Amino acid sequence: MPVDALVPNDPRVEHKFATFGDIKYHYMLANPKGKPVATVLLLHGFPDLGMGWRYQVPYLLSLGLQVIVPDMLGYGQTSAPEAVEEYSMKKMSAHIVGIVKEVTDQPIILGGHDWGGYFAWRICIFYPELVRCVFSFCIPFVPPAPVKISMDQMIARLPNFTYQKQLAGPVAEAMVDKSPERLRGFINGMFGGKTPEGEYCFNTDVGVIEENLEKIGPSTLASPEMIEHYFEEYSRHGMHGPTSWYRVRDINADDDLELAKNPDFKFKMPAMLVMAEKDAALPPRLADGQEKFFEGPFKKELILGATHWILVQCPEESNKYIGEFIKSVLGDELKASL
Repeated sequence: MPVDALVPNDPRVEHKFATFGDIKYHYMLANPKGKPVATVLLLHGFPDLGMGWRYQVPYLLSLGLQVIVPDMLGYGQTSAPEAVEEYSMKKMSAHIVGIVKEVTDQPIILGGHDWGGYFAWRICIFYPELVRCVFSFCIPFVPPAPVKISMDQMIARLPNFTYQKQLAGPVAEAMVDKSPERLRGFINGMFGGKTPEGEYCFNTDVGVIEENLEKIGPSTLASPEMIEHYFEEYSRHGMHGPTSWYRVRDINADDDLELAKNPDFKFKMPAMLVMAEKDAALPPRLADGQEKFFEGPFKKELILGATHWILVQCPEESNKYIGEFIKSVLGDELKASL
């Protein structure tokens, strides 16, 4: 039986906006029938949208949960400021707190995928009182470093992150933004589309492969309707916002120096990490040894056969792990609502 998923303009969600100075966030808000048991906030990664959680929102509604799904800074209907410093984890964490406070005064269940997962761990450090429990797909917790590590140093340790150097510079943004055809090719290609020769438009050794962008065929992971939605949303601001998340390494590192003054930090709230067996950029071995960062209950799961797009490729398994985790935290509260 197909897993229920949101579609563009789905009547089950309201489209809301929150403003912080010159920055405006768009977020979807979905409410269950009756009083919500708790609120879930879902953070997407690169190159995605809030709609990347489309298979999870209906499932969470079925559990009696309220769900907030923002387009992250630089994406979709959310602002895409030109100034790179606006994309720091610390600044964006304050924005997320503001969105949550518009919706609820209770601690939330926080979930993230890709950059959204990295961001979720940082939010838990900056605002632990905001988070009742946290889960991340594909991204283990990376502890704040007591010394600044350059991108070249990181790549020397983790060659599978070589692509980040291209994304952090001006090249990838310029390649994709050159024409609507290239943008459409990029979106189809990032979600499984290939050239007639079976080649991709992106790999972890290079990043965006320019010569393939206009030859990419249809996505294998998203419907034509969903690809059109992504194309329209990415056409608003282009690639500057999404790639700016890779440009704030130095700024985030400065903030991490302060956090690293507490080297014995451990997460107290319940947490779960779900890895994808075939994620080229984020292989499961990156999760080895994560247990030492958690004082509270910690679950580590692996979805076999899953690639980086685990949430849309394996929605049933993803939802199963999310549901089991939330039920383990909420317990009788959730049972009473079902």
